[in-house]
Amino acid sequence: MNKTIVIRKKMSSEPGTPVRYYLDGFNLNFFLNRRISVKFEGFQCVQCKRYEPIFRQGLCKPCFFETPSAGDWVIRPELSQAHLDIEDRDLTYEKKVQLQPHIVYFAVSSGLKVGVTQKTQLTTRLIDQGAQQAIPIIEVPNRYLAGITEVALKEYYNDKTNWRQMLTQTPQPIDLIAERERALSHLPDEVKDYASSALQEKTLLFDYPINQSRIKRVQILNMSKKLNFNGKLTGIKAQYLVFNNRDVLNIRFNEGLVLNIKTI
Repeated sequence: MNKTIVIRKKMSSEPGTPVRYYLDGFNLNFFLNRRISVKFEGFQCVQCKRYEPIFRQGLCKPCFFETPSAGDWVIRPELSQAHLDIEDRDLTYEKKVQLQPHIVYFAVSSGLKVGVTQKTQLTTRLIDQGAQQAIPIIEVPNRYLAGITEVALKEYYNDKTNWRQMLTQTPQPIDLIAERERALSHLPDEVKDYASSALQEKTLLFDYPINQSRIKRVQILNMSKKLNFNGKLTGIKAQYLVFNNRDVLNIRFNEGLVLNIKTI
């Protein structure tokens, strides 16, 4: 591999034993235990393609505040209003994304957490978070209902992943079926009629191309400041490449960066 890549989106993945990861068409599992050089060459907004500094989410500042996919409802689904025909930035786009089935789920990554995703993206979302185990709690017909369900459950459950712990520790198994039964009593009234939709789902299990017993401490690589790096790729989990069992490149965090990546 010797290619300049604009990181326009996260790594794609396929379930397997272990999970298979791809970046710009390359099967990254193939490069495990090989030395890789990474060189920062600049920024390019993933939306407008201009060579502008990245503000957030791979977007330059103007695009971040204008692009429909960066609306507040993406991070906070309870703010979704397309079901009310209320536009945030682009109602057509918002209806397409918000008015489809969503899953509220439990995942065990660094510990037990609750989350929300589109039904069609469930497996991808769980892998992106490095889930060892997961189970759907409830399926609802739009993003708003999923959002208010998550808000209600956050009173009792964590909604964040500790990325360091996720990479360095294998969490203890949890009886997610029993945990889901307890969670059902905390659902908001608006979604209780949907509570039976996921009850027959089995616990999902995931295996990653990483040996966590060898990883004791990790440090993040900020390529826009470090500029050059090379190391042996020793593991992949969630959206993280782990080098030398220590240095970590978060692909999602580096969206919008132009990187020259090659094996050495």
